[in-house]
Amino acid sequence: MLTDLRLPGMGGLELIRQLHAAQPRLPVVLMTAHGTIETAIEATKFGAYDYLQKPFEMPELIGLLHRAADASHLMRDPVVLAAEAPAGRTALVGTSRAMQDVCKEIGRVAAKPVTVLIRGETGTGKELIARAVYQHSDRAKAAFIAINCAAVPENLLESELFGHERGSFTGADQRRIGRFEQANKGTLFLDEIGDLPLQTQVKLLRVLQQQTFQRVGGTEMISVDVRVIAATHRDLEVMISEGKFREDLFHRLNVVTIQLPPLRERREDIPEFVQHFLKKYAAEFGNESPAISADALAVLQAEPWPGNVRELENVTRRLLLAARGLSIGADAVRQTLAVRTSDKTPSANSLPALAAALLARAQRGELHDVHAQVLAEAEREVLTQAILLAQGNQAKAARWLGLSRLTLREKLKQLGLHPGQHEEPQPAQFPKDPPR
Repeated sequence: MLTDLRLPGMGGLELIRQLHAAQPRLPVVLMTAHGTIETAIEATKFGAYDYLQKPFEMPELIGLLHRAADASHLMRDPVVLAAEAPAGRTALVGTSRAMQDVCKEIGRVAAKPVTVLIRGETGTGKELIARAVYQHSDRAKAAFIAINCAAVPENLLESELFGHERGSFTGADQRRIGRFEQANKGTLFLDEIGDLPLQTQVKLLRVLQQQTFQRVGGTEMISVDVRVIAATHRDLEVMISEGKFREDLFHRLNVVTIQLPPLRERREDIPEFVQHFLKKYAAEFGNESPAISADALAVLQAEPWPGNVRELENVTRRLLLAARGLSIGADAVRQTLAVRTSDKTPSANSLPALAAALLARAQRGELHDVHAQVLAEAEREVLTQAILLAQGNQAKAARWLGLSRLTLREKLKQLGLHPGQHEEPQPAQFPKDPPR
């Protein structure tokens, strides 16, 4: 919901109180004039997602609404087992022994008021596990706030977590509520906790120990009731020995650990993942989910998948775009994998890594068209992402890319990408709350 604070009849603050009591997971974004900024801060304490001071630019508002919508999705989209998930729904995939152990651990710790540390390589699905813990806890009706510690500049991270007072640093022209206050009575998910600066680690330790903190530049001691779920792909024990991570914070976080195995250690789950992703993206594109042969699945199962589930999902999307509704065979899989990587090229989706690997092969005399290959891969990636984001709507994707629709179609044809041909996406269907 987007609302002003000054309204006829019921005031905006009372509106927030009543909305939060009735629908605590509904993100509310406030528009406020300078004279009501303190009231907006109070509204945030009562459960508003964020506020925007007038006058503001439209891109600023749109960005905030996108973040609020993402927060709503994390709270409302139920994480269920793949067998129970309708097309396009978030799901825990895998029936391997390793995945069964993870599901048992979620059930064991979800309802207990303890800090949870989720460990696993990049791309294994740590955020999905965090959401499952949240949704099966006694805080499932309260807020779930997620923040990637590695994605926020180090000089802004402490303010992002704990808020700041006006004038506390250059650019702090008003008081700001941090994520801990936003998540009061709910759950805060700290992804990539291993990237937290040492100074911020000290303040986080105090919150975990005492449930109190001070905003940046403030003197008021603020009390909160927040459950923390943290995740990392880093080896925290090694970081402790190197002086990069506090041992006392590690022990506070490591009350309960859920270890997510890499995909290469549960290859028997790969066919189920592929079927799930084919169904998911076929539903998004408005296509029929194509069949995939046993030989094709065997090729996928033989891959090392250093990027884990995220990498497999990306490859499956590409297979679907190239399939044109037909069945997917082993040759199609090999061609897609050859475009993505080679046995001497990093599998991660990184243009710098791809360029470095291809140049190394050229230096050995194995390649003579590195420039063309890198440009083709970059173009393939941006076109693929645009079509996926536009849900197959070529007119919309072309507008974003600054291309004519005819030019886009020609490029898609040249690259072997064939999205759904419907011109307008169907309205999004918001998932209902899961039964309690």
